Amino acid sequence: MSLRIYTHPACLWHDTGPEHAERPERLRSVIDALIAAFPELDWREAPRASRGQLLRAHAPDLLQAVLETNPRERMLLDPDTVLSPASAEAALRAAGAGVAAVDAVLGDTTTRAFCAVRPPGHHATHDVAMGFCLFNSIAVAALHALDAHGLERVAVVDFDVHHGNGTQAIFERDPRVLYASSHQWPLYPDSGARSETGVGNIFNAPLPPETDGARFRAAWSGSLLPAIDAFRPQLLLVSAGFDAHRRDPLAELRLEAGDFGWIARELVQLANRHCRGRIVSMLEGGYDLEALAESSVAHVRELLA
Repeated sequence: MSLRIYTHPACLWHDTGPEHAERPERLRSVIDALIAAFPELDWREAPRASRGQLLRAHAPDLLQAVLETNPRERMLLDPDTVLSPASAEAALRAAGAGVAAVDAVLGDTTTRAFCAVRPPGHHATHDVAMGFCLFNSIAVAALHALDAHGLERVAVVDFDVHHGNGTQAIFERDPRVLYASSHQWPLYPDSGARSETGVGNIFNAPLPPETDGARFRAAWSGSLLPAIDAFRPQLLLVSAGFDAHRRDPLAELRLEAGDFGWIARELVQLANRHCRGRIVSMLEGGYDLEALAESSVAHVRELLA
């Protein structure tokens, strides 16, 4: 088994402001923790996503807003989502990391990949940047696997505490993609009800505040993992948000780092069964720096198994 890490310094340059939860220190904490825990990891520089790769998931107007606004100082796209002078480059590198990781695992140069990037992506819809997210990097990666590599079935797994409304919206009419999410309910962005099923390819497990690891594991074991297993994906993509941790300031679930290790281990078993072990994981949320570092290490440790 081999694992490759994709990142880029530009992802640290995306300037959201001193009081913003989605700040550069998040990514620095993940990178430092992974280097300390796994000194032999294969680190690679993320390329830029191309315009054509982004247009598979996004409208031209969104590309224009993110890439051509060229702000001289920070500006708000919505109350939470910031565009700074360096944001376009960061967003291109974050999406490009997912594309390069897909190329690597499908080209058999590595079995698994983790993209240590920001800004996160799973709230960005086809035409709207929102929820800290500029481009939906996991959707760009999934469509690259389908359209450039000819895959027929890709599963996107999302355990971020916030529902990936953008990912769901992009794929809810595309039966080639299964989307499975656990998330706190109610919570931003107020989507992800069990009744939201797309064309039979959307599986949501909303969790009430104060949900602990046992209930989280039961939700995945009882419905989400069996749905992925039945789908028989050729590639697993993971929106790896660690803000369901009990110490996270933006939500109210009660997971520990070990719970993120558990779900990664379960996904590895699924990937070994259906995908020749192939997993691409991308960093999403997580806003307590210590919890984020611990959870990322637990996640990557299982990807190395």
